[in-house]
Amino acid sequence: MTAEAILKELKALGRDSYRNVLLKHGAVEPCYGVKIDELKKIQKRVKTDYHLALALYDTGVYDAMYLAGLVADDARMTKDDLQRWAEKACEPLVGSTVAWVAAGSPDGWETARAWIDSPHELVAAAGWATLGSLVSIRDDGQLDLAALKQLLGRVQKTIHQTPDVVRSKMNGFVIALGSFVAPLTGIAIQTGEAIGLVTVDMGDTACKVPFAPDYIRKVEARGAIGKKRKSAKC
Repeated sequence: MTAEAILKELKALGRDSYRNVLLKHGAVEPCYGVKIDELKKIQKRVKTDYHLALALYDTGVYDAMYLAGLVADDARMTKDDLQRWAEKACEPLVGSTVAWVAAGSPDGWETARAWIDSPHELVAAAGWATLGSLVSIRDDGQLDLAALKQLLGRVQKTIHQTPDVVRSKMNGFVIALGSFVAPLTGIAIQTGEAIGLVTVDMGDTACKVPFAPDYIRKVEARGAIGKKRKSAKC
């Protein structure tokens, strides 16, 4: 199966109503408006294909770029691949496709740490989103807990001075750390309390930024703190 063939299939599956929803949430043209359920049907057929994923992402079509993340072979993604994806991503993709694949790659930690220092806000946002995805899938023994604790301190000091997209992903990082890394749940809640409410311009959508301590406590109430995910992709 080629990227060109899949692109034709995606175009036929697109719906204007869903396309408009995606555009309101930050997707950019070209965008066909293919629902994620339909993308996952294609994913089931393709399974994992490194070269196809690269070709799909390079089309520049939003739906194909999202699908690329679903079928990517994370373990084969190079630092150059990840960097190119981050630099070409629109806002929704930095928090989904790019972050998921980077988190699953061998260079995920190093890459994310470099990205959060980027002067380009979408790349910096991808870094924080990658860190949040990474802690959700890696065992605590594979994580540098001291470094993660330091990153919480950085978030507390800088979150309200960062651009909206970065601020949103920083808040998500606090939530992910508190939810998936039990040894740091307490300090993540404390950090969230110190930060207070996080405001982000969500444009013409009904989306709201969750208050990190409340979100983490709900996970705690379900008895789900520290339960890792098999994959960051969804």
